[in-house]
Amino acid sequence: MPKGYLYSRSYPINDSISVVIPTVGQIIGDESAYYGLITAITATPSDFMVQLDDIGVDFAKISSFELFLMLFKEIQKSDTSLVFGDLDLSKFVTAVNQKNGNVVLVDQKNNIVIDRAIHDQICRVIRKINHLEKNDRKPANEEAKKYMIERARIKQRRAARRPYKSQLEDLIIALVNTEQYKYGYEETLNLTIYQFNASVYQIVKKINYDNTMIGCYAGTINAKELSQDQLNWLTSK
Repeated sequence: MPKGYLYSRSYPINDSISVVIPTVGQIIGDESAYYGLITAITATPSDFMVQLDDIGVDFAKISSFELFLMLFKEIQKSDTSLVFGDLDLSKFVTAVNQKNGNVVLVDQKNNIVIDRAIHDQICRVIRKINHLEKNDRKPANEEAKKYMIERARIKQRRAARRPYKSQLEDLIIALVNTEQYKYGYEETLNLTIYQFNASVYQIVKKINYDNTMIGCYAGTINAKELSQDQLNWLTSK
């Protein structure tokens, strides 16, 4: 397997667990299920502040791993093949690590453990593959916490009233009709989601760079005030 993400179809966490890097075509077959699954796996308490508040749990006082343990039974019911390949999550049960007293998930038959550190690695890989940012906002006080929850509740109500719309389809249409993008619709389906997301980022960066250079030549932008990252479209994050 090639090192890194660009040419890989999976990324190893350890000898027993790997994260799949699916193709755009695989995801678009059931996009809502895939993004719902990775949202549940990588969720932080800030992502679920409304749901936690509804069951009387303070989102500012639990960890992402504790939330993952709460959501795990629902995750087990899902088809996780586009995330974990052949790993059978149905075999995992909660257990206590006798060495440190921490709660973990264990597949006893195959001697596979998912603890806080392994879960953190899985989340970092999934976010990297899908170009997702970690939402880890914490309130400064009780008043700020109530405000955050209420704002999140309003956003969820608005989102619930809107029909589901494919984000991938919109991006594919936009890119295929952009001169910087060299793939057609069918070719795009064969790209991994990491390759596709990296292409989206790089094209946006190149367009911003071109517009910035036009501004510099026109004298409306001072090149001395720009960072090195803004002056070089070949750099990536």
